[in-house]
Amino acid sequence: MNDRVELFRGNRIFLTCVYWAFVLYVFVPLILMVMMGFKDSNFIGFPIRSWTLDWYTGIFADTEVLSTFGYSVSIAVLSTLISVIVGIWIAVLLEGRKFTGRALLFGLTLLPALVPGIISAIAFRIYARWLGIEPGMGAIVWAHAVHNVPFVVLVIMARLSTLPKSQIEAARDLGADPVIAFMRVTMPYLIPAILGASIFCLLLSFDDFVRSFFLGGYEPTLPVLIFAKLRSGMSPEINAIATVALILTAVVGLWAERFTRRMNKET
Repeated sequence: MNDRVELFRGNRIFLTCVYWAFVLYVFVPLILMVMMGFKDSNFIGFPIRSWTLDWYTGIFADTEVLSTFGYSVSIAVLSTLISVIVGIWIAVLLEGRKFTGRALLFGLTLLPALVPGIISAIAFRIYARWLGIEPGMGAIVWAHAVHNVPFVVLVIMARLSTLPKSQIEAARDLGADPVIAFMRVTMPYLIPAILGASIFCLLLSFDDFVRSFFLGGYEPTLPVLIFAKLRSGMSPEINAIATVALILTAVVGLWAERFTRRMNKET
C-alpha cells in the first residue's frame, strides 16, 4: 500500500513538473515579446536599459497599421459569416442521417482542414487564376471561408448529437413544419456552438498568413504586414503590433469562452 502511495506521489510530482515546464515554454516567449515592445531602442535584445511607450502610441497614430488591422478584421468577419452559414447547412445535412455517399461528403468537407497550408494556398491561387478571380479581399475571404468550414461542421455536429429528439418531435406534433421546428428549437440550441465556432474561425482568419500572402493584392493583411516589416529586421515596433493583436484576440477568446459556458448552463 505504501509503495502505491509513493508511486502515486512520484507520478503526481512528475506530471506537475511537466505541466509547469509546458507553461513556461508557452508563456516565457510571449512575456519576452511584450517586454521588447517597451524597449527604448530600435533593436531587439537584452538588457533593456530604458523603457518607453512610444512604440505603442506610434501604432495607434500609424494609419497604415490601423487600416491594415481594419482590413484584416473585415476579412475575418466576412469569411466567418460565410463559413458559419455553409457549415451549419452541411452539419444539419450530415448529422443523424444515413444516405449513399455520406462518408464521402463528410471526408470532402474535412479535407480543407487536413491539407497543409502552403499546398492549400498554392491550389487556391491556381484555381482563382483559372476562375478569373483577381488577388485581393474577395479571394482571401473565399479561401479563408473554405478553410474554416470543416471546423464549423465539427463543432455544430457535436452539438447536434446532444439535441434531444423529443424536442423536435414535440414541435412537429404541435404543428410546426421542419423549417419552423429548426428555427424555434434547433437554432436556439445551437447558439453556444455557433458562437464558439465563429470566434474560432474569426481568430483563424485573422491570424492566417499563407493564404493571405498568396491570394492578397496590394493591400496586406496584418500578418503579411508584420512579415514585410520583419524583412527589414526585428524592431520593438513589430513586438508592439504583435502584443496589441495578442491582447485583442485573448480578450475576444476569453469573452467567448465565458459566454459559451453561460449559454451551455442555461440550455
